[in-house]
Amino acid sequence: MTVAPTGPRFADGPAAPVLGGVVPPVCTPLTPEMEVDVPSLERLVDHLVGAGVDGLFVLGSTSEVAFLPDAHRRTVLETVVKHVAGQVPVLGGAIDMATLRVIEHGRAAAGAGCDGIVVTAPFYTRTHPAEVEAHLRQVAAAAPVPVFAYDLPVSVHSKLDPAMLLRLAAEGVVAGVKDSSGDEGGLRALLLALRDEGTSGFSVLTGTELTVDSALAMGVHGVVPGLGNVDPKGYVRLYRHCRAGRWAEARAEQERLLRLFGIVDAGAPARMGRGSSALGSFKAALHLRGIIDCPITAPPQIPLDAAETERVRRGLAAAGLL
Repeated sequence: MTVAPTGPRFADGPAAPVLGGVVPPVCTPLTPEMEVDVPSLERLVDHLVGAGVDGLFVLGSTSEVAFLPDAHRRTVLETVVKHVAGQVPVLGGAIDMATLRVIEHGRAAAGAGCDGIVVTAPFYTRTHPAEVEAHLRQVAAAAPVPVFAYDLPVSVHSKLDPAMLLRLAAEGVVAGVKDSSGDEGGLRALLLALRDEGTSGFSVLTGTELTVDSALAMGVHGVVPGLGNVDPKGYVRLYRHCRAGRWAEARAEQERLLRLFGIVDAGAPARMGRGSSALGSFKAALHLRGIIDCPITAPPQIPLDAAETERVRRGLAAAGLL
């Protein structure tokens, strides 16, 4: 399958990237009692799939994976896979501190029916690049589905080595990378090296949702935008404009989304961290749009107050979403 204006799914042939297009990292709606809100999660899935996205990524950073007990993780996996019913691929985050735990999560995700798993470098303890590579190889050897590496140095304090990614891509150990490093020069160098080495069948997805037009022009295959929970149609339009070469329209859509992204700063920095503000703003927006029942985030994150939620409401209105 080739990259098409309507967005690629999993590839049918060896030369195409395995996955691309718009693949939102799905928020995890919670009840006031801190259980997974299954009906709200199903509505959110319908909201995303109905907008024309090309895949879903559950149990990533935007899903609050670091805050969820294992039972919550299983509920999310089972709910989303069952509700999607094969309409789009579903990736499951197998994210934990070390290899044996990650293998366990990966098997659970595959057992629930996920089409692939997403894996970071180990964290908590400092790891040598050789240990990171061994970790990815061991997880991939144990996983019955494709493995996507997740480059997330802000959270795991370890940047994935580009030379390692090239080796793992050439050997077919990993099916792709989600690059949330923010290093766009490094991302471009990786894309160039993949082309120079003739590596095919390897997906490069950007997690930097504010420069998607630039990243697609560089050659990435898709985007994993947290803001895509709030405005999936905007990201689908942006992707299709880029693939069709409508760069002026793409720039205008990207700039509209950039302005909407301002909602992540709704939370007062004197009383909460940026993660609480960003994830709280996404959930507040989904609640204001009538998609989820409750905007609560998992502890110890601090919820938005009424004034902060009003800032989110104004941002939605300005973007034409209310």
